[in-house]
Amino acid sequence: MHIEFRHLRTIKAIHDTGGLARAADLLNITQSALSHQIKGIEEQAGVELFVRRSKPLRLSAAGLRMLAAAEQIIPILNDLEVEFQGLQDGRTGRLHIALECHACFEWLLPVLEQFRKIWPDVDVDIKSSLAFDAMSALRREEVDLVISSDPEDEGGTDVNPLFDYSPVFVASATNALANKSAIEARDFVGQTLITYPVDKSRLDVFKMLLSPARVEPAAIRQVELTAVMLMLVASNRGVAVMPDWVVRQVRKSADYVTRPLARNGSVGLTRRMYAVTRETENTRPYMAHFIRLARQEAVKLQRD
Repeated sequence: MHIEFRHLRTIKAIHDTGGLARAADLLNITQSALSHQIKGIEEQAGVELFVRRSKPLRLSAAGLRMLAAAEQIIPILNDLEVEFQGLQDGRTGRLHIALECHACFEWLLPVLEQFRKIWPDVDVDIKSSLAFDAMSALRREEVDLVISSDPEDEGGTDVNPLFDYSPVFVASATNALANKSAIEARDFVGQTLITYPVDKSRLDVFKMLLSPARVEPAAIRQVELTAVMLMLVASNRGVAVMPDWVVRQVRKSADYVTRPLARNGSVGLTRRMYAVTRETENTRPYMAHFIRLARQEAVKLQRD
């Protein structure tokens, strides 16, 4: 037996209208074509689907069973058609984001709040990349966008610049380094460095300052939450290096000092944040809009 979607629509149309002529008009086909289609359905099913010579035309027991199936299946297929059309139009889709930047929640959440109001039919999720390789997950289509300051461009991806930022040294106002105007690699000797729970090879302070100078702090203390990191710094339990958009909240506090990093006589180090997508995703309107919102929000945070 080979039952097609149009067969289900035919059965439902005849039941809803009560006659071949009105059903043919509803389906936009001739009555002759509709009669031929009914004959074909019955030949496929091997049973009569209608009680002949009844007015209005009535479904047989087999026809009623087919109608029940039609009433279940047609709405599902209609919804699927609408969903696929939304995907083609770029109105619906999925935006699963992997963060290689642990501090990025500070500006990403306001971006997502704006985004969901404009694109309510896009499924959004955030996945920390601490437990997996974000770029590999992007290529496997497990995530759709990676936020990173050090992305790998291995082909098949688009690397979209978002904004530049400066890693900033943060310490207690009572720390011995509070009197310095800029912080160099050697200043970390003897200090406990408080960091996010990522490998030090992925931390700006190591990549840009400490590793090139072959300097290690006295100890490293890993902390999950930014607020807890700042609390420990204020208590002089250690020092930290954070993006400038994170430390804006403590710059006016008497408990802290913030200082630029210096390397080889140059004061103020700069990094760039990127959004990496698959090449096939960049044509989606919601993807381009998300990247634009991310750039705008970062500028607002850095101006505050």
